[in-house]
Amino acid sequence: MLDLQPSDRRHGAPSSSGGGSGGDELIRTYKAWKGNNVFFLGGRLVFGPDARSILITIFLITAPVIVFCIFVGRKFIDDFPHHRGVSILAVAVGLILLDLIFLLLTSARDPGIIPRNLYPPEPEGNEGNGEPRLAHTPQSRLPRTKDMVVNGITVKIKYCDTCMLYRPPRASHCSICNNCVEKFDHHCPWLGQCIGLRNYRFYFMFVLCSTLLCIYVHVFCWIYVKRIMDSENINIWKSFIKTPASIALIIYTFICVWFVGGLTCFHLYLMSTNQSTYENFRYRYDRHENPFNKGILGNFMEVFCTNVAVSQNSFRAKVSKEPAIPPRTVNGGMSSPSLQKVSHDIEMGRKPVWHETVEEELGDMEKDMEAGVTSRDLSRMLPPDESEGRGIMHSRESSRGRGIMHSRESSRGRRGGSWELSSRVNEDLRTRDESVSRVGEDSSESSDNDASRDLHVEISDAVTSRGRTGTGIGRL
Repeated sequence: MLDLQPSDRRHGAPSSSGGGSGGDELIRTYKAWKGNNVFFLGGRLVFGPDARSILITIFLITAPVIVFCIFVGRKFIDDFPHHRGVSILAVAVGLILLDLIFLLLTSARDPGIIPRNLYPPEPEGNEGNGEPRLAHTPQSRLPRTKDMVVNGITVKIKYCDTCMLYRPPRASHCSICNNCVEKFDHHCPWLGQCIGLRNYRFYFMFVLCSTLLCIYVHVFCWIYVKRIMDSENINIWKSFIKTPASIALIIYTFICVWFVGGLTCFHLYLMSTNQSTYENFRYRYDRHENPFNKGILGNFMEVFCTNVAVSQNSFRAKVSKEPAIPPRTVNGGMSSPSLQKVSHDIEMGRKPVWHETVEEELGDMEKDMEAGVTSRDLSRMLPPDESEGRGIMHSRESSRGRGIMHSRESSRGRRGGSWELSSRVNEDLRTRDESVSRVGEDSSESSDNDASRDLHVEISDAVTSRGRTGTGIGRL
């Protein structure tokens, strides 16, 4: 049997040393959880990352029922003898309470999350090493899929890079919750939770109760409209005017019943064939036999008449807090921050994006170049008496150096080969150097810097104009 989940490597397993080894800080598992789940009541309630959508769902369920009880159901109390009118309200309230209970049982529990491994599994042939690798060690030798026999049929199981494990059959990784879920069906946006092995039956009961509630309200709104027509001897349109709440509820429930009723019929079909929504949409069993099919009766018995699987996670257990990943050294030096960020992204389950790493590396190189250029300009840091004498040398060197650099950059990428230096440009350069030397002797430090900057601009313009006319400065 393939070892899919090594119990000694699970993240969130209770610490075997009790108080922790070496004085490690102990925290609750839900505080160190690497998925996107939201926890309440100290980890007792487990929601998905979009748990706020539950409030919208609750409003869409309770608001129509409240309107029905106030404007329609209350009128039936006196119309039916032997308190049968009260029973109409009682059934509506009972259905909505069941609906809300199944909603919470579906969205506030562990759907069957598979615990992550602390370390990647050992490659085949290296089981005897006994040396645990770091969690961010790349696994180039691990096969992406493995074969597993289920009821005499071979199925493939896939390796999850985020959870560092081979997923069991019928399991899949939810990109929204960032967890691998057993018997993954789908992620429901209305409940903000994954639907899996441990909450599928409650999800189906929630959808079924919503369908029954829509049908119930829809039918009794028509009954109330019919009683108005008979009692006042008017047509249907005038009766609608007398009960606008009934019109709104009839339209609302008619629209909703197509959604929840269609879901009910679809999941009845899935249960009868022992499929999940994920498997059905991927056409997994169209050309292959379903190894999990037990017949119609057996499939329904598996969903409703078996015990709910025990959660593999103890969210309230205390575990050692994982230390931060230290900066790695490369040939005795510290690695760049982008490498540390990539390691952190892999640890948190996020795949690094290539362009992000490249942009960070280019940003670091630009900062280094700016620091190097600034450090070469030392004349601004000297006292006034020393900078006055060195301003001439700095202006000459900067003008000549920058002119050569600019000429080199302007000549890159051209197909004309190496060009000869024209005599006119040489005369311009010599004239500018002599003028700068005279200005440097008579001017202050600030004027020297301004002249050098103006010289740089003029030389750049001259070289650019020469390059456009076909003569210029070649590579030196």
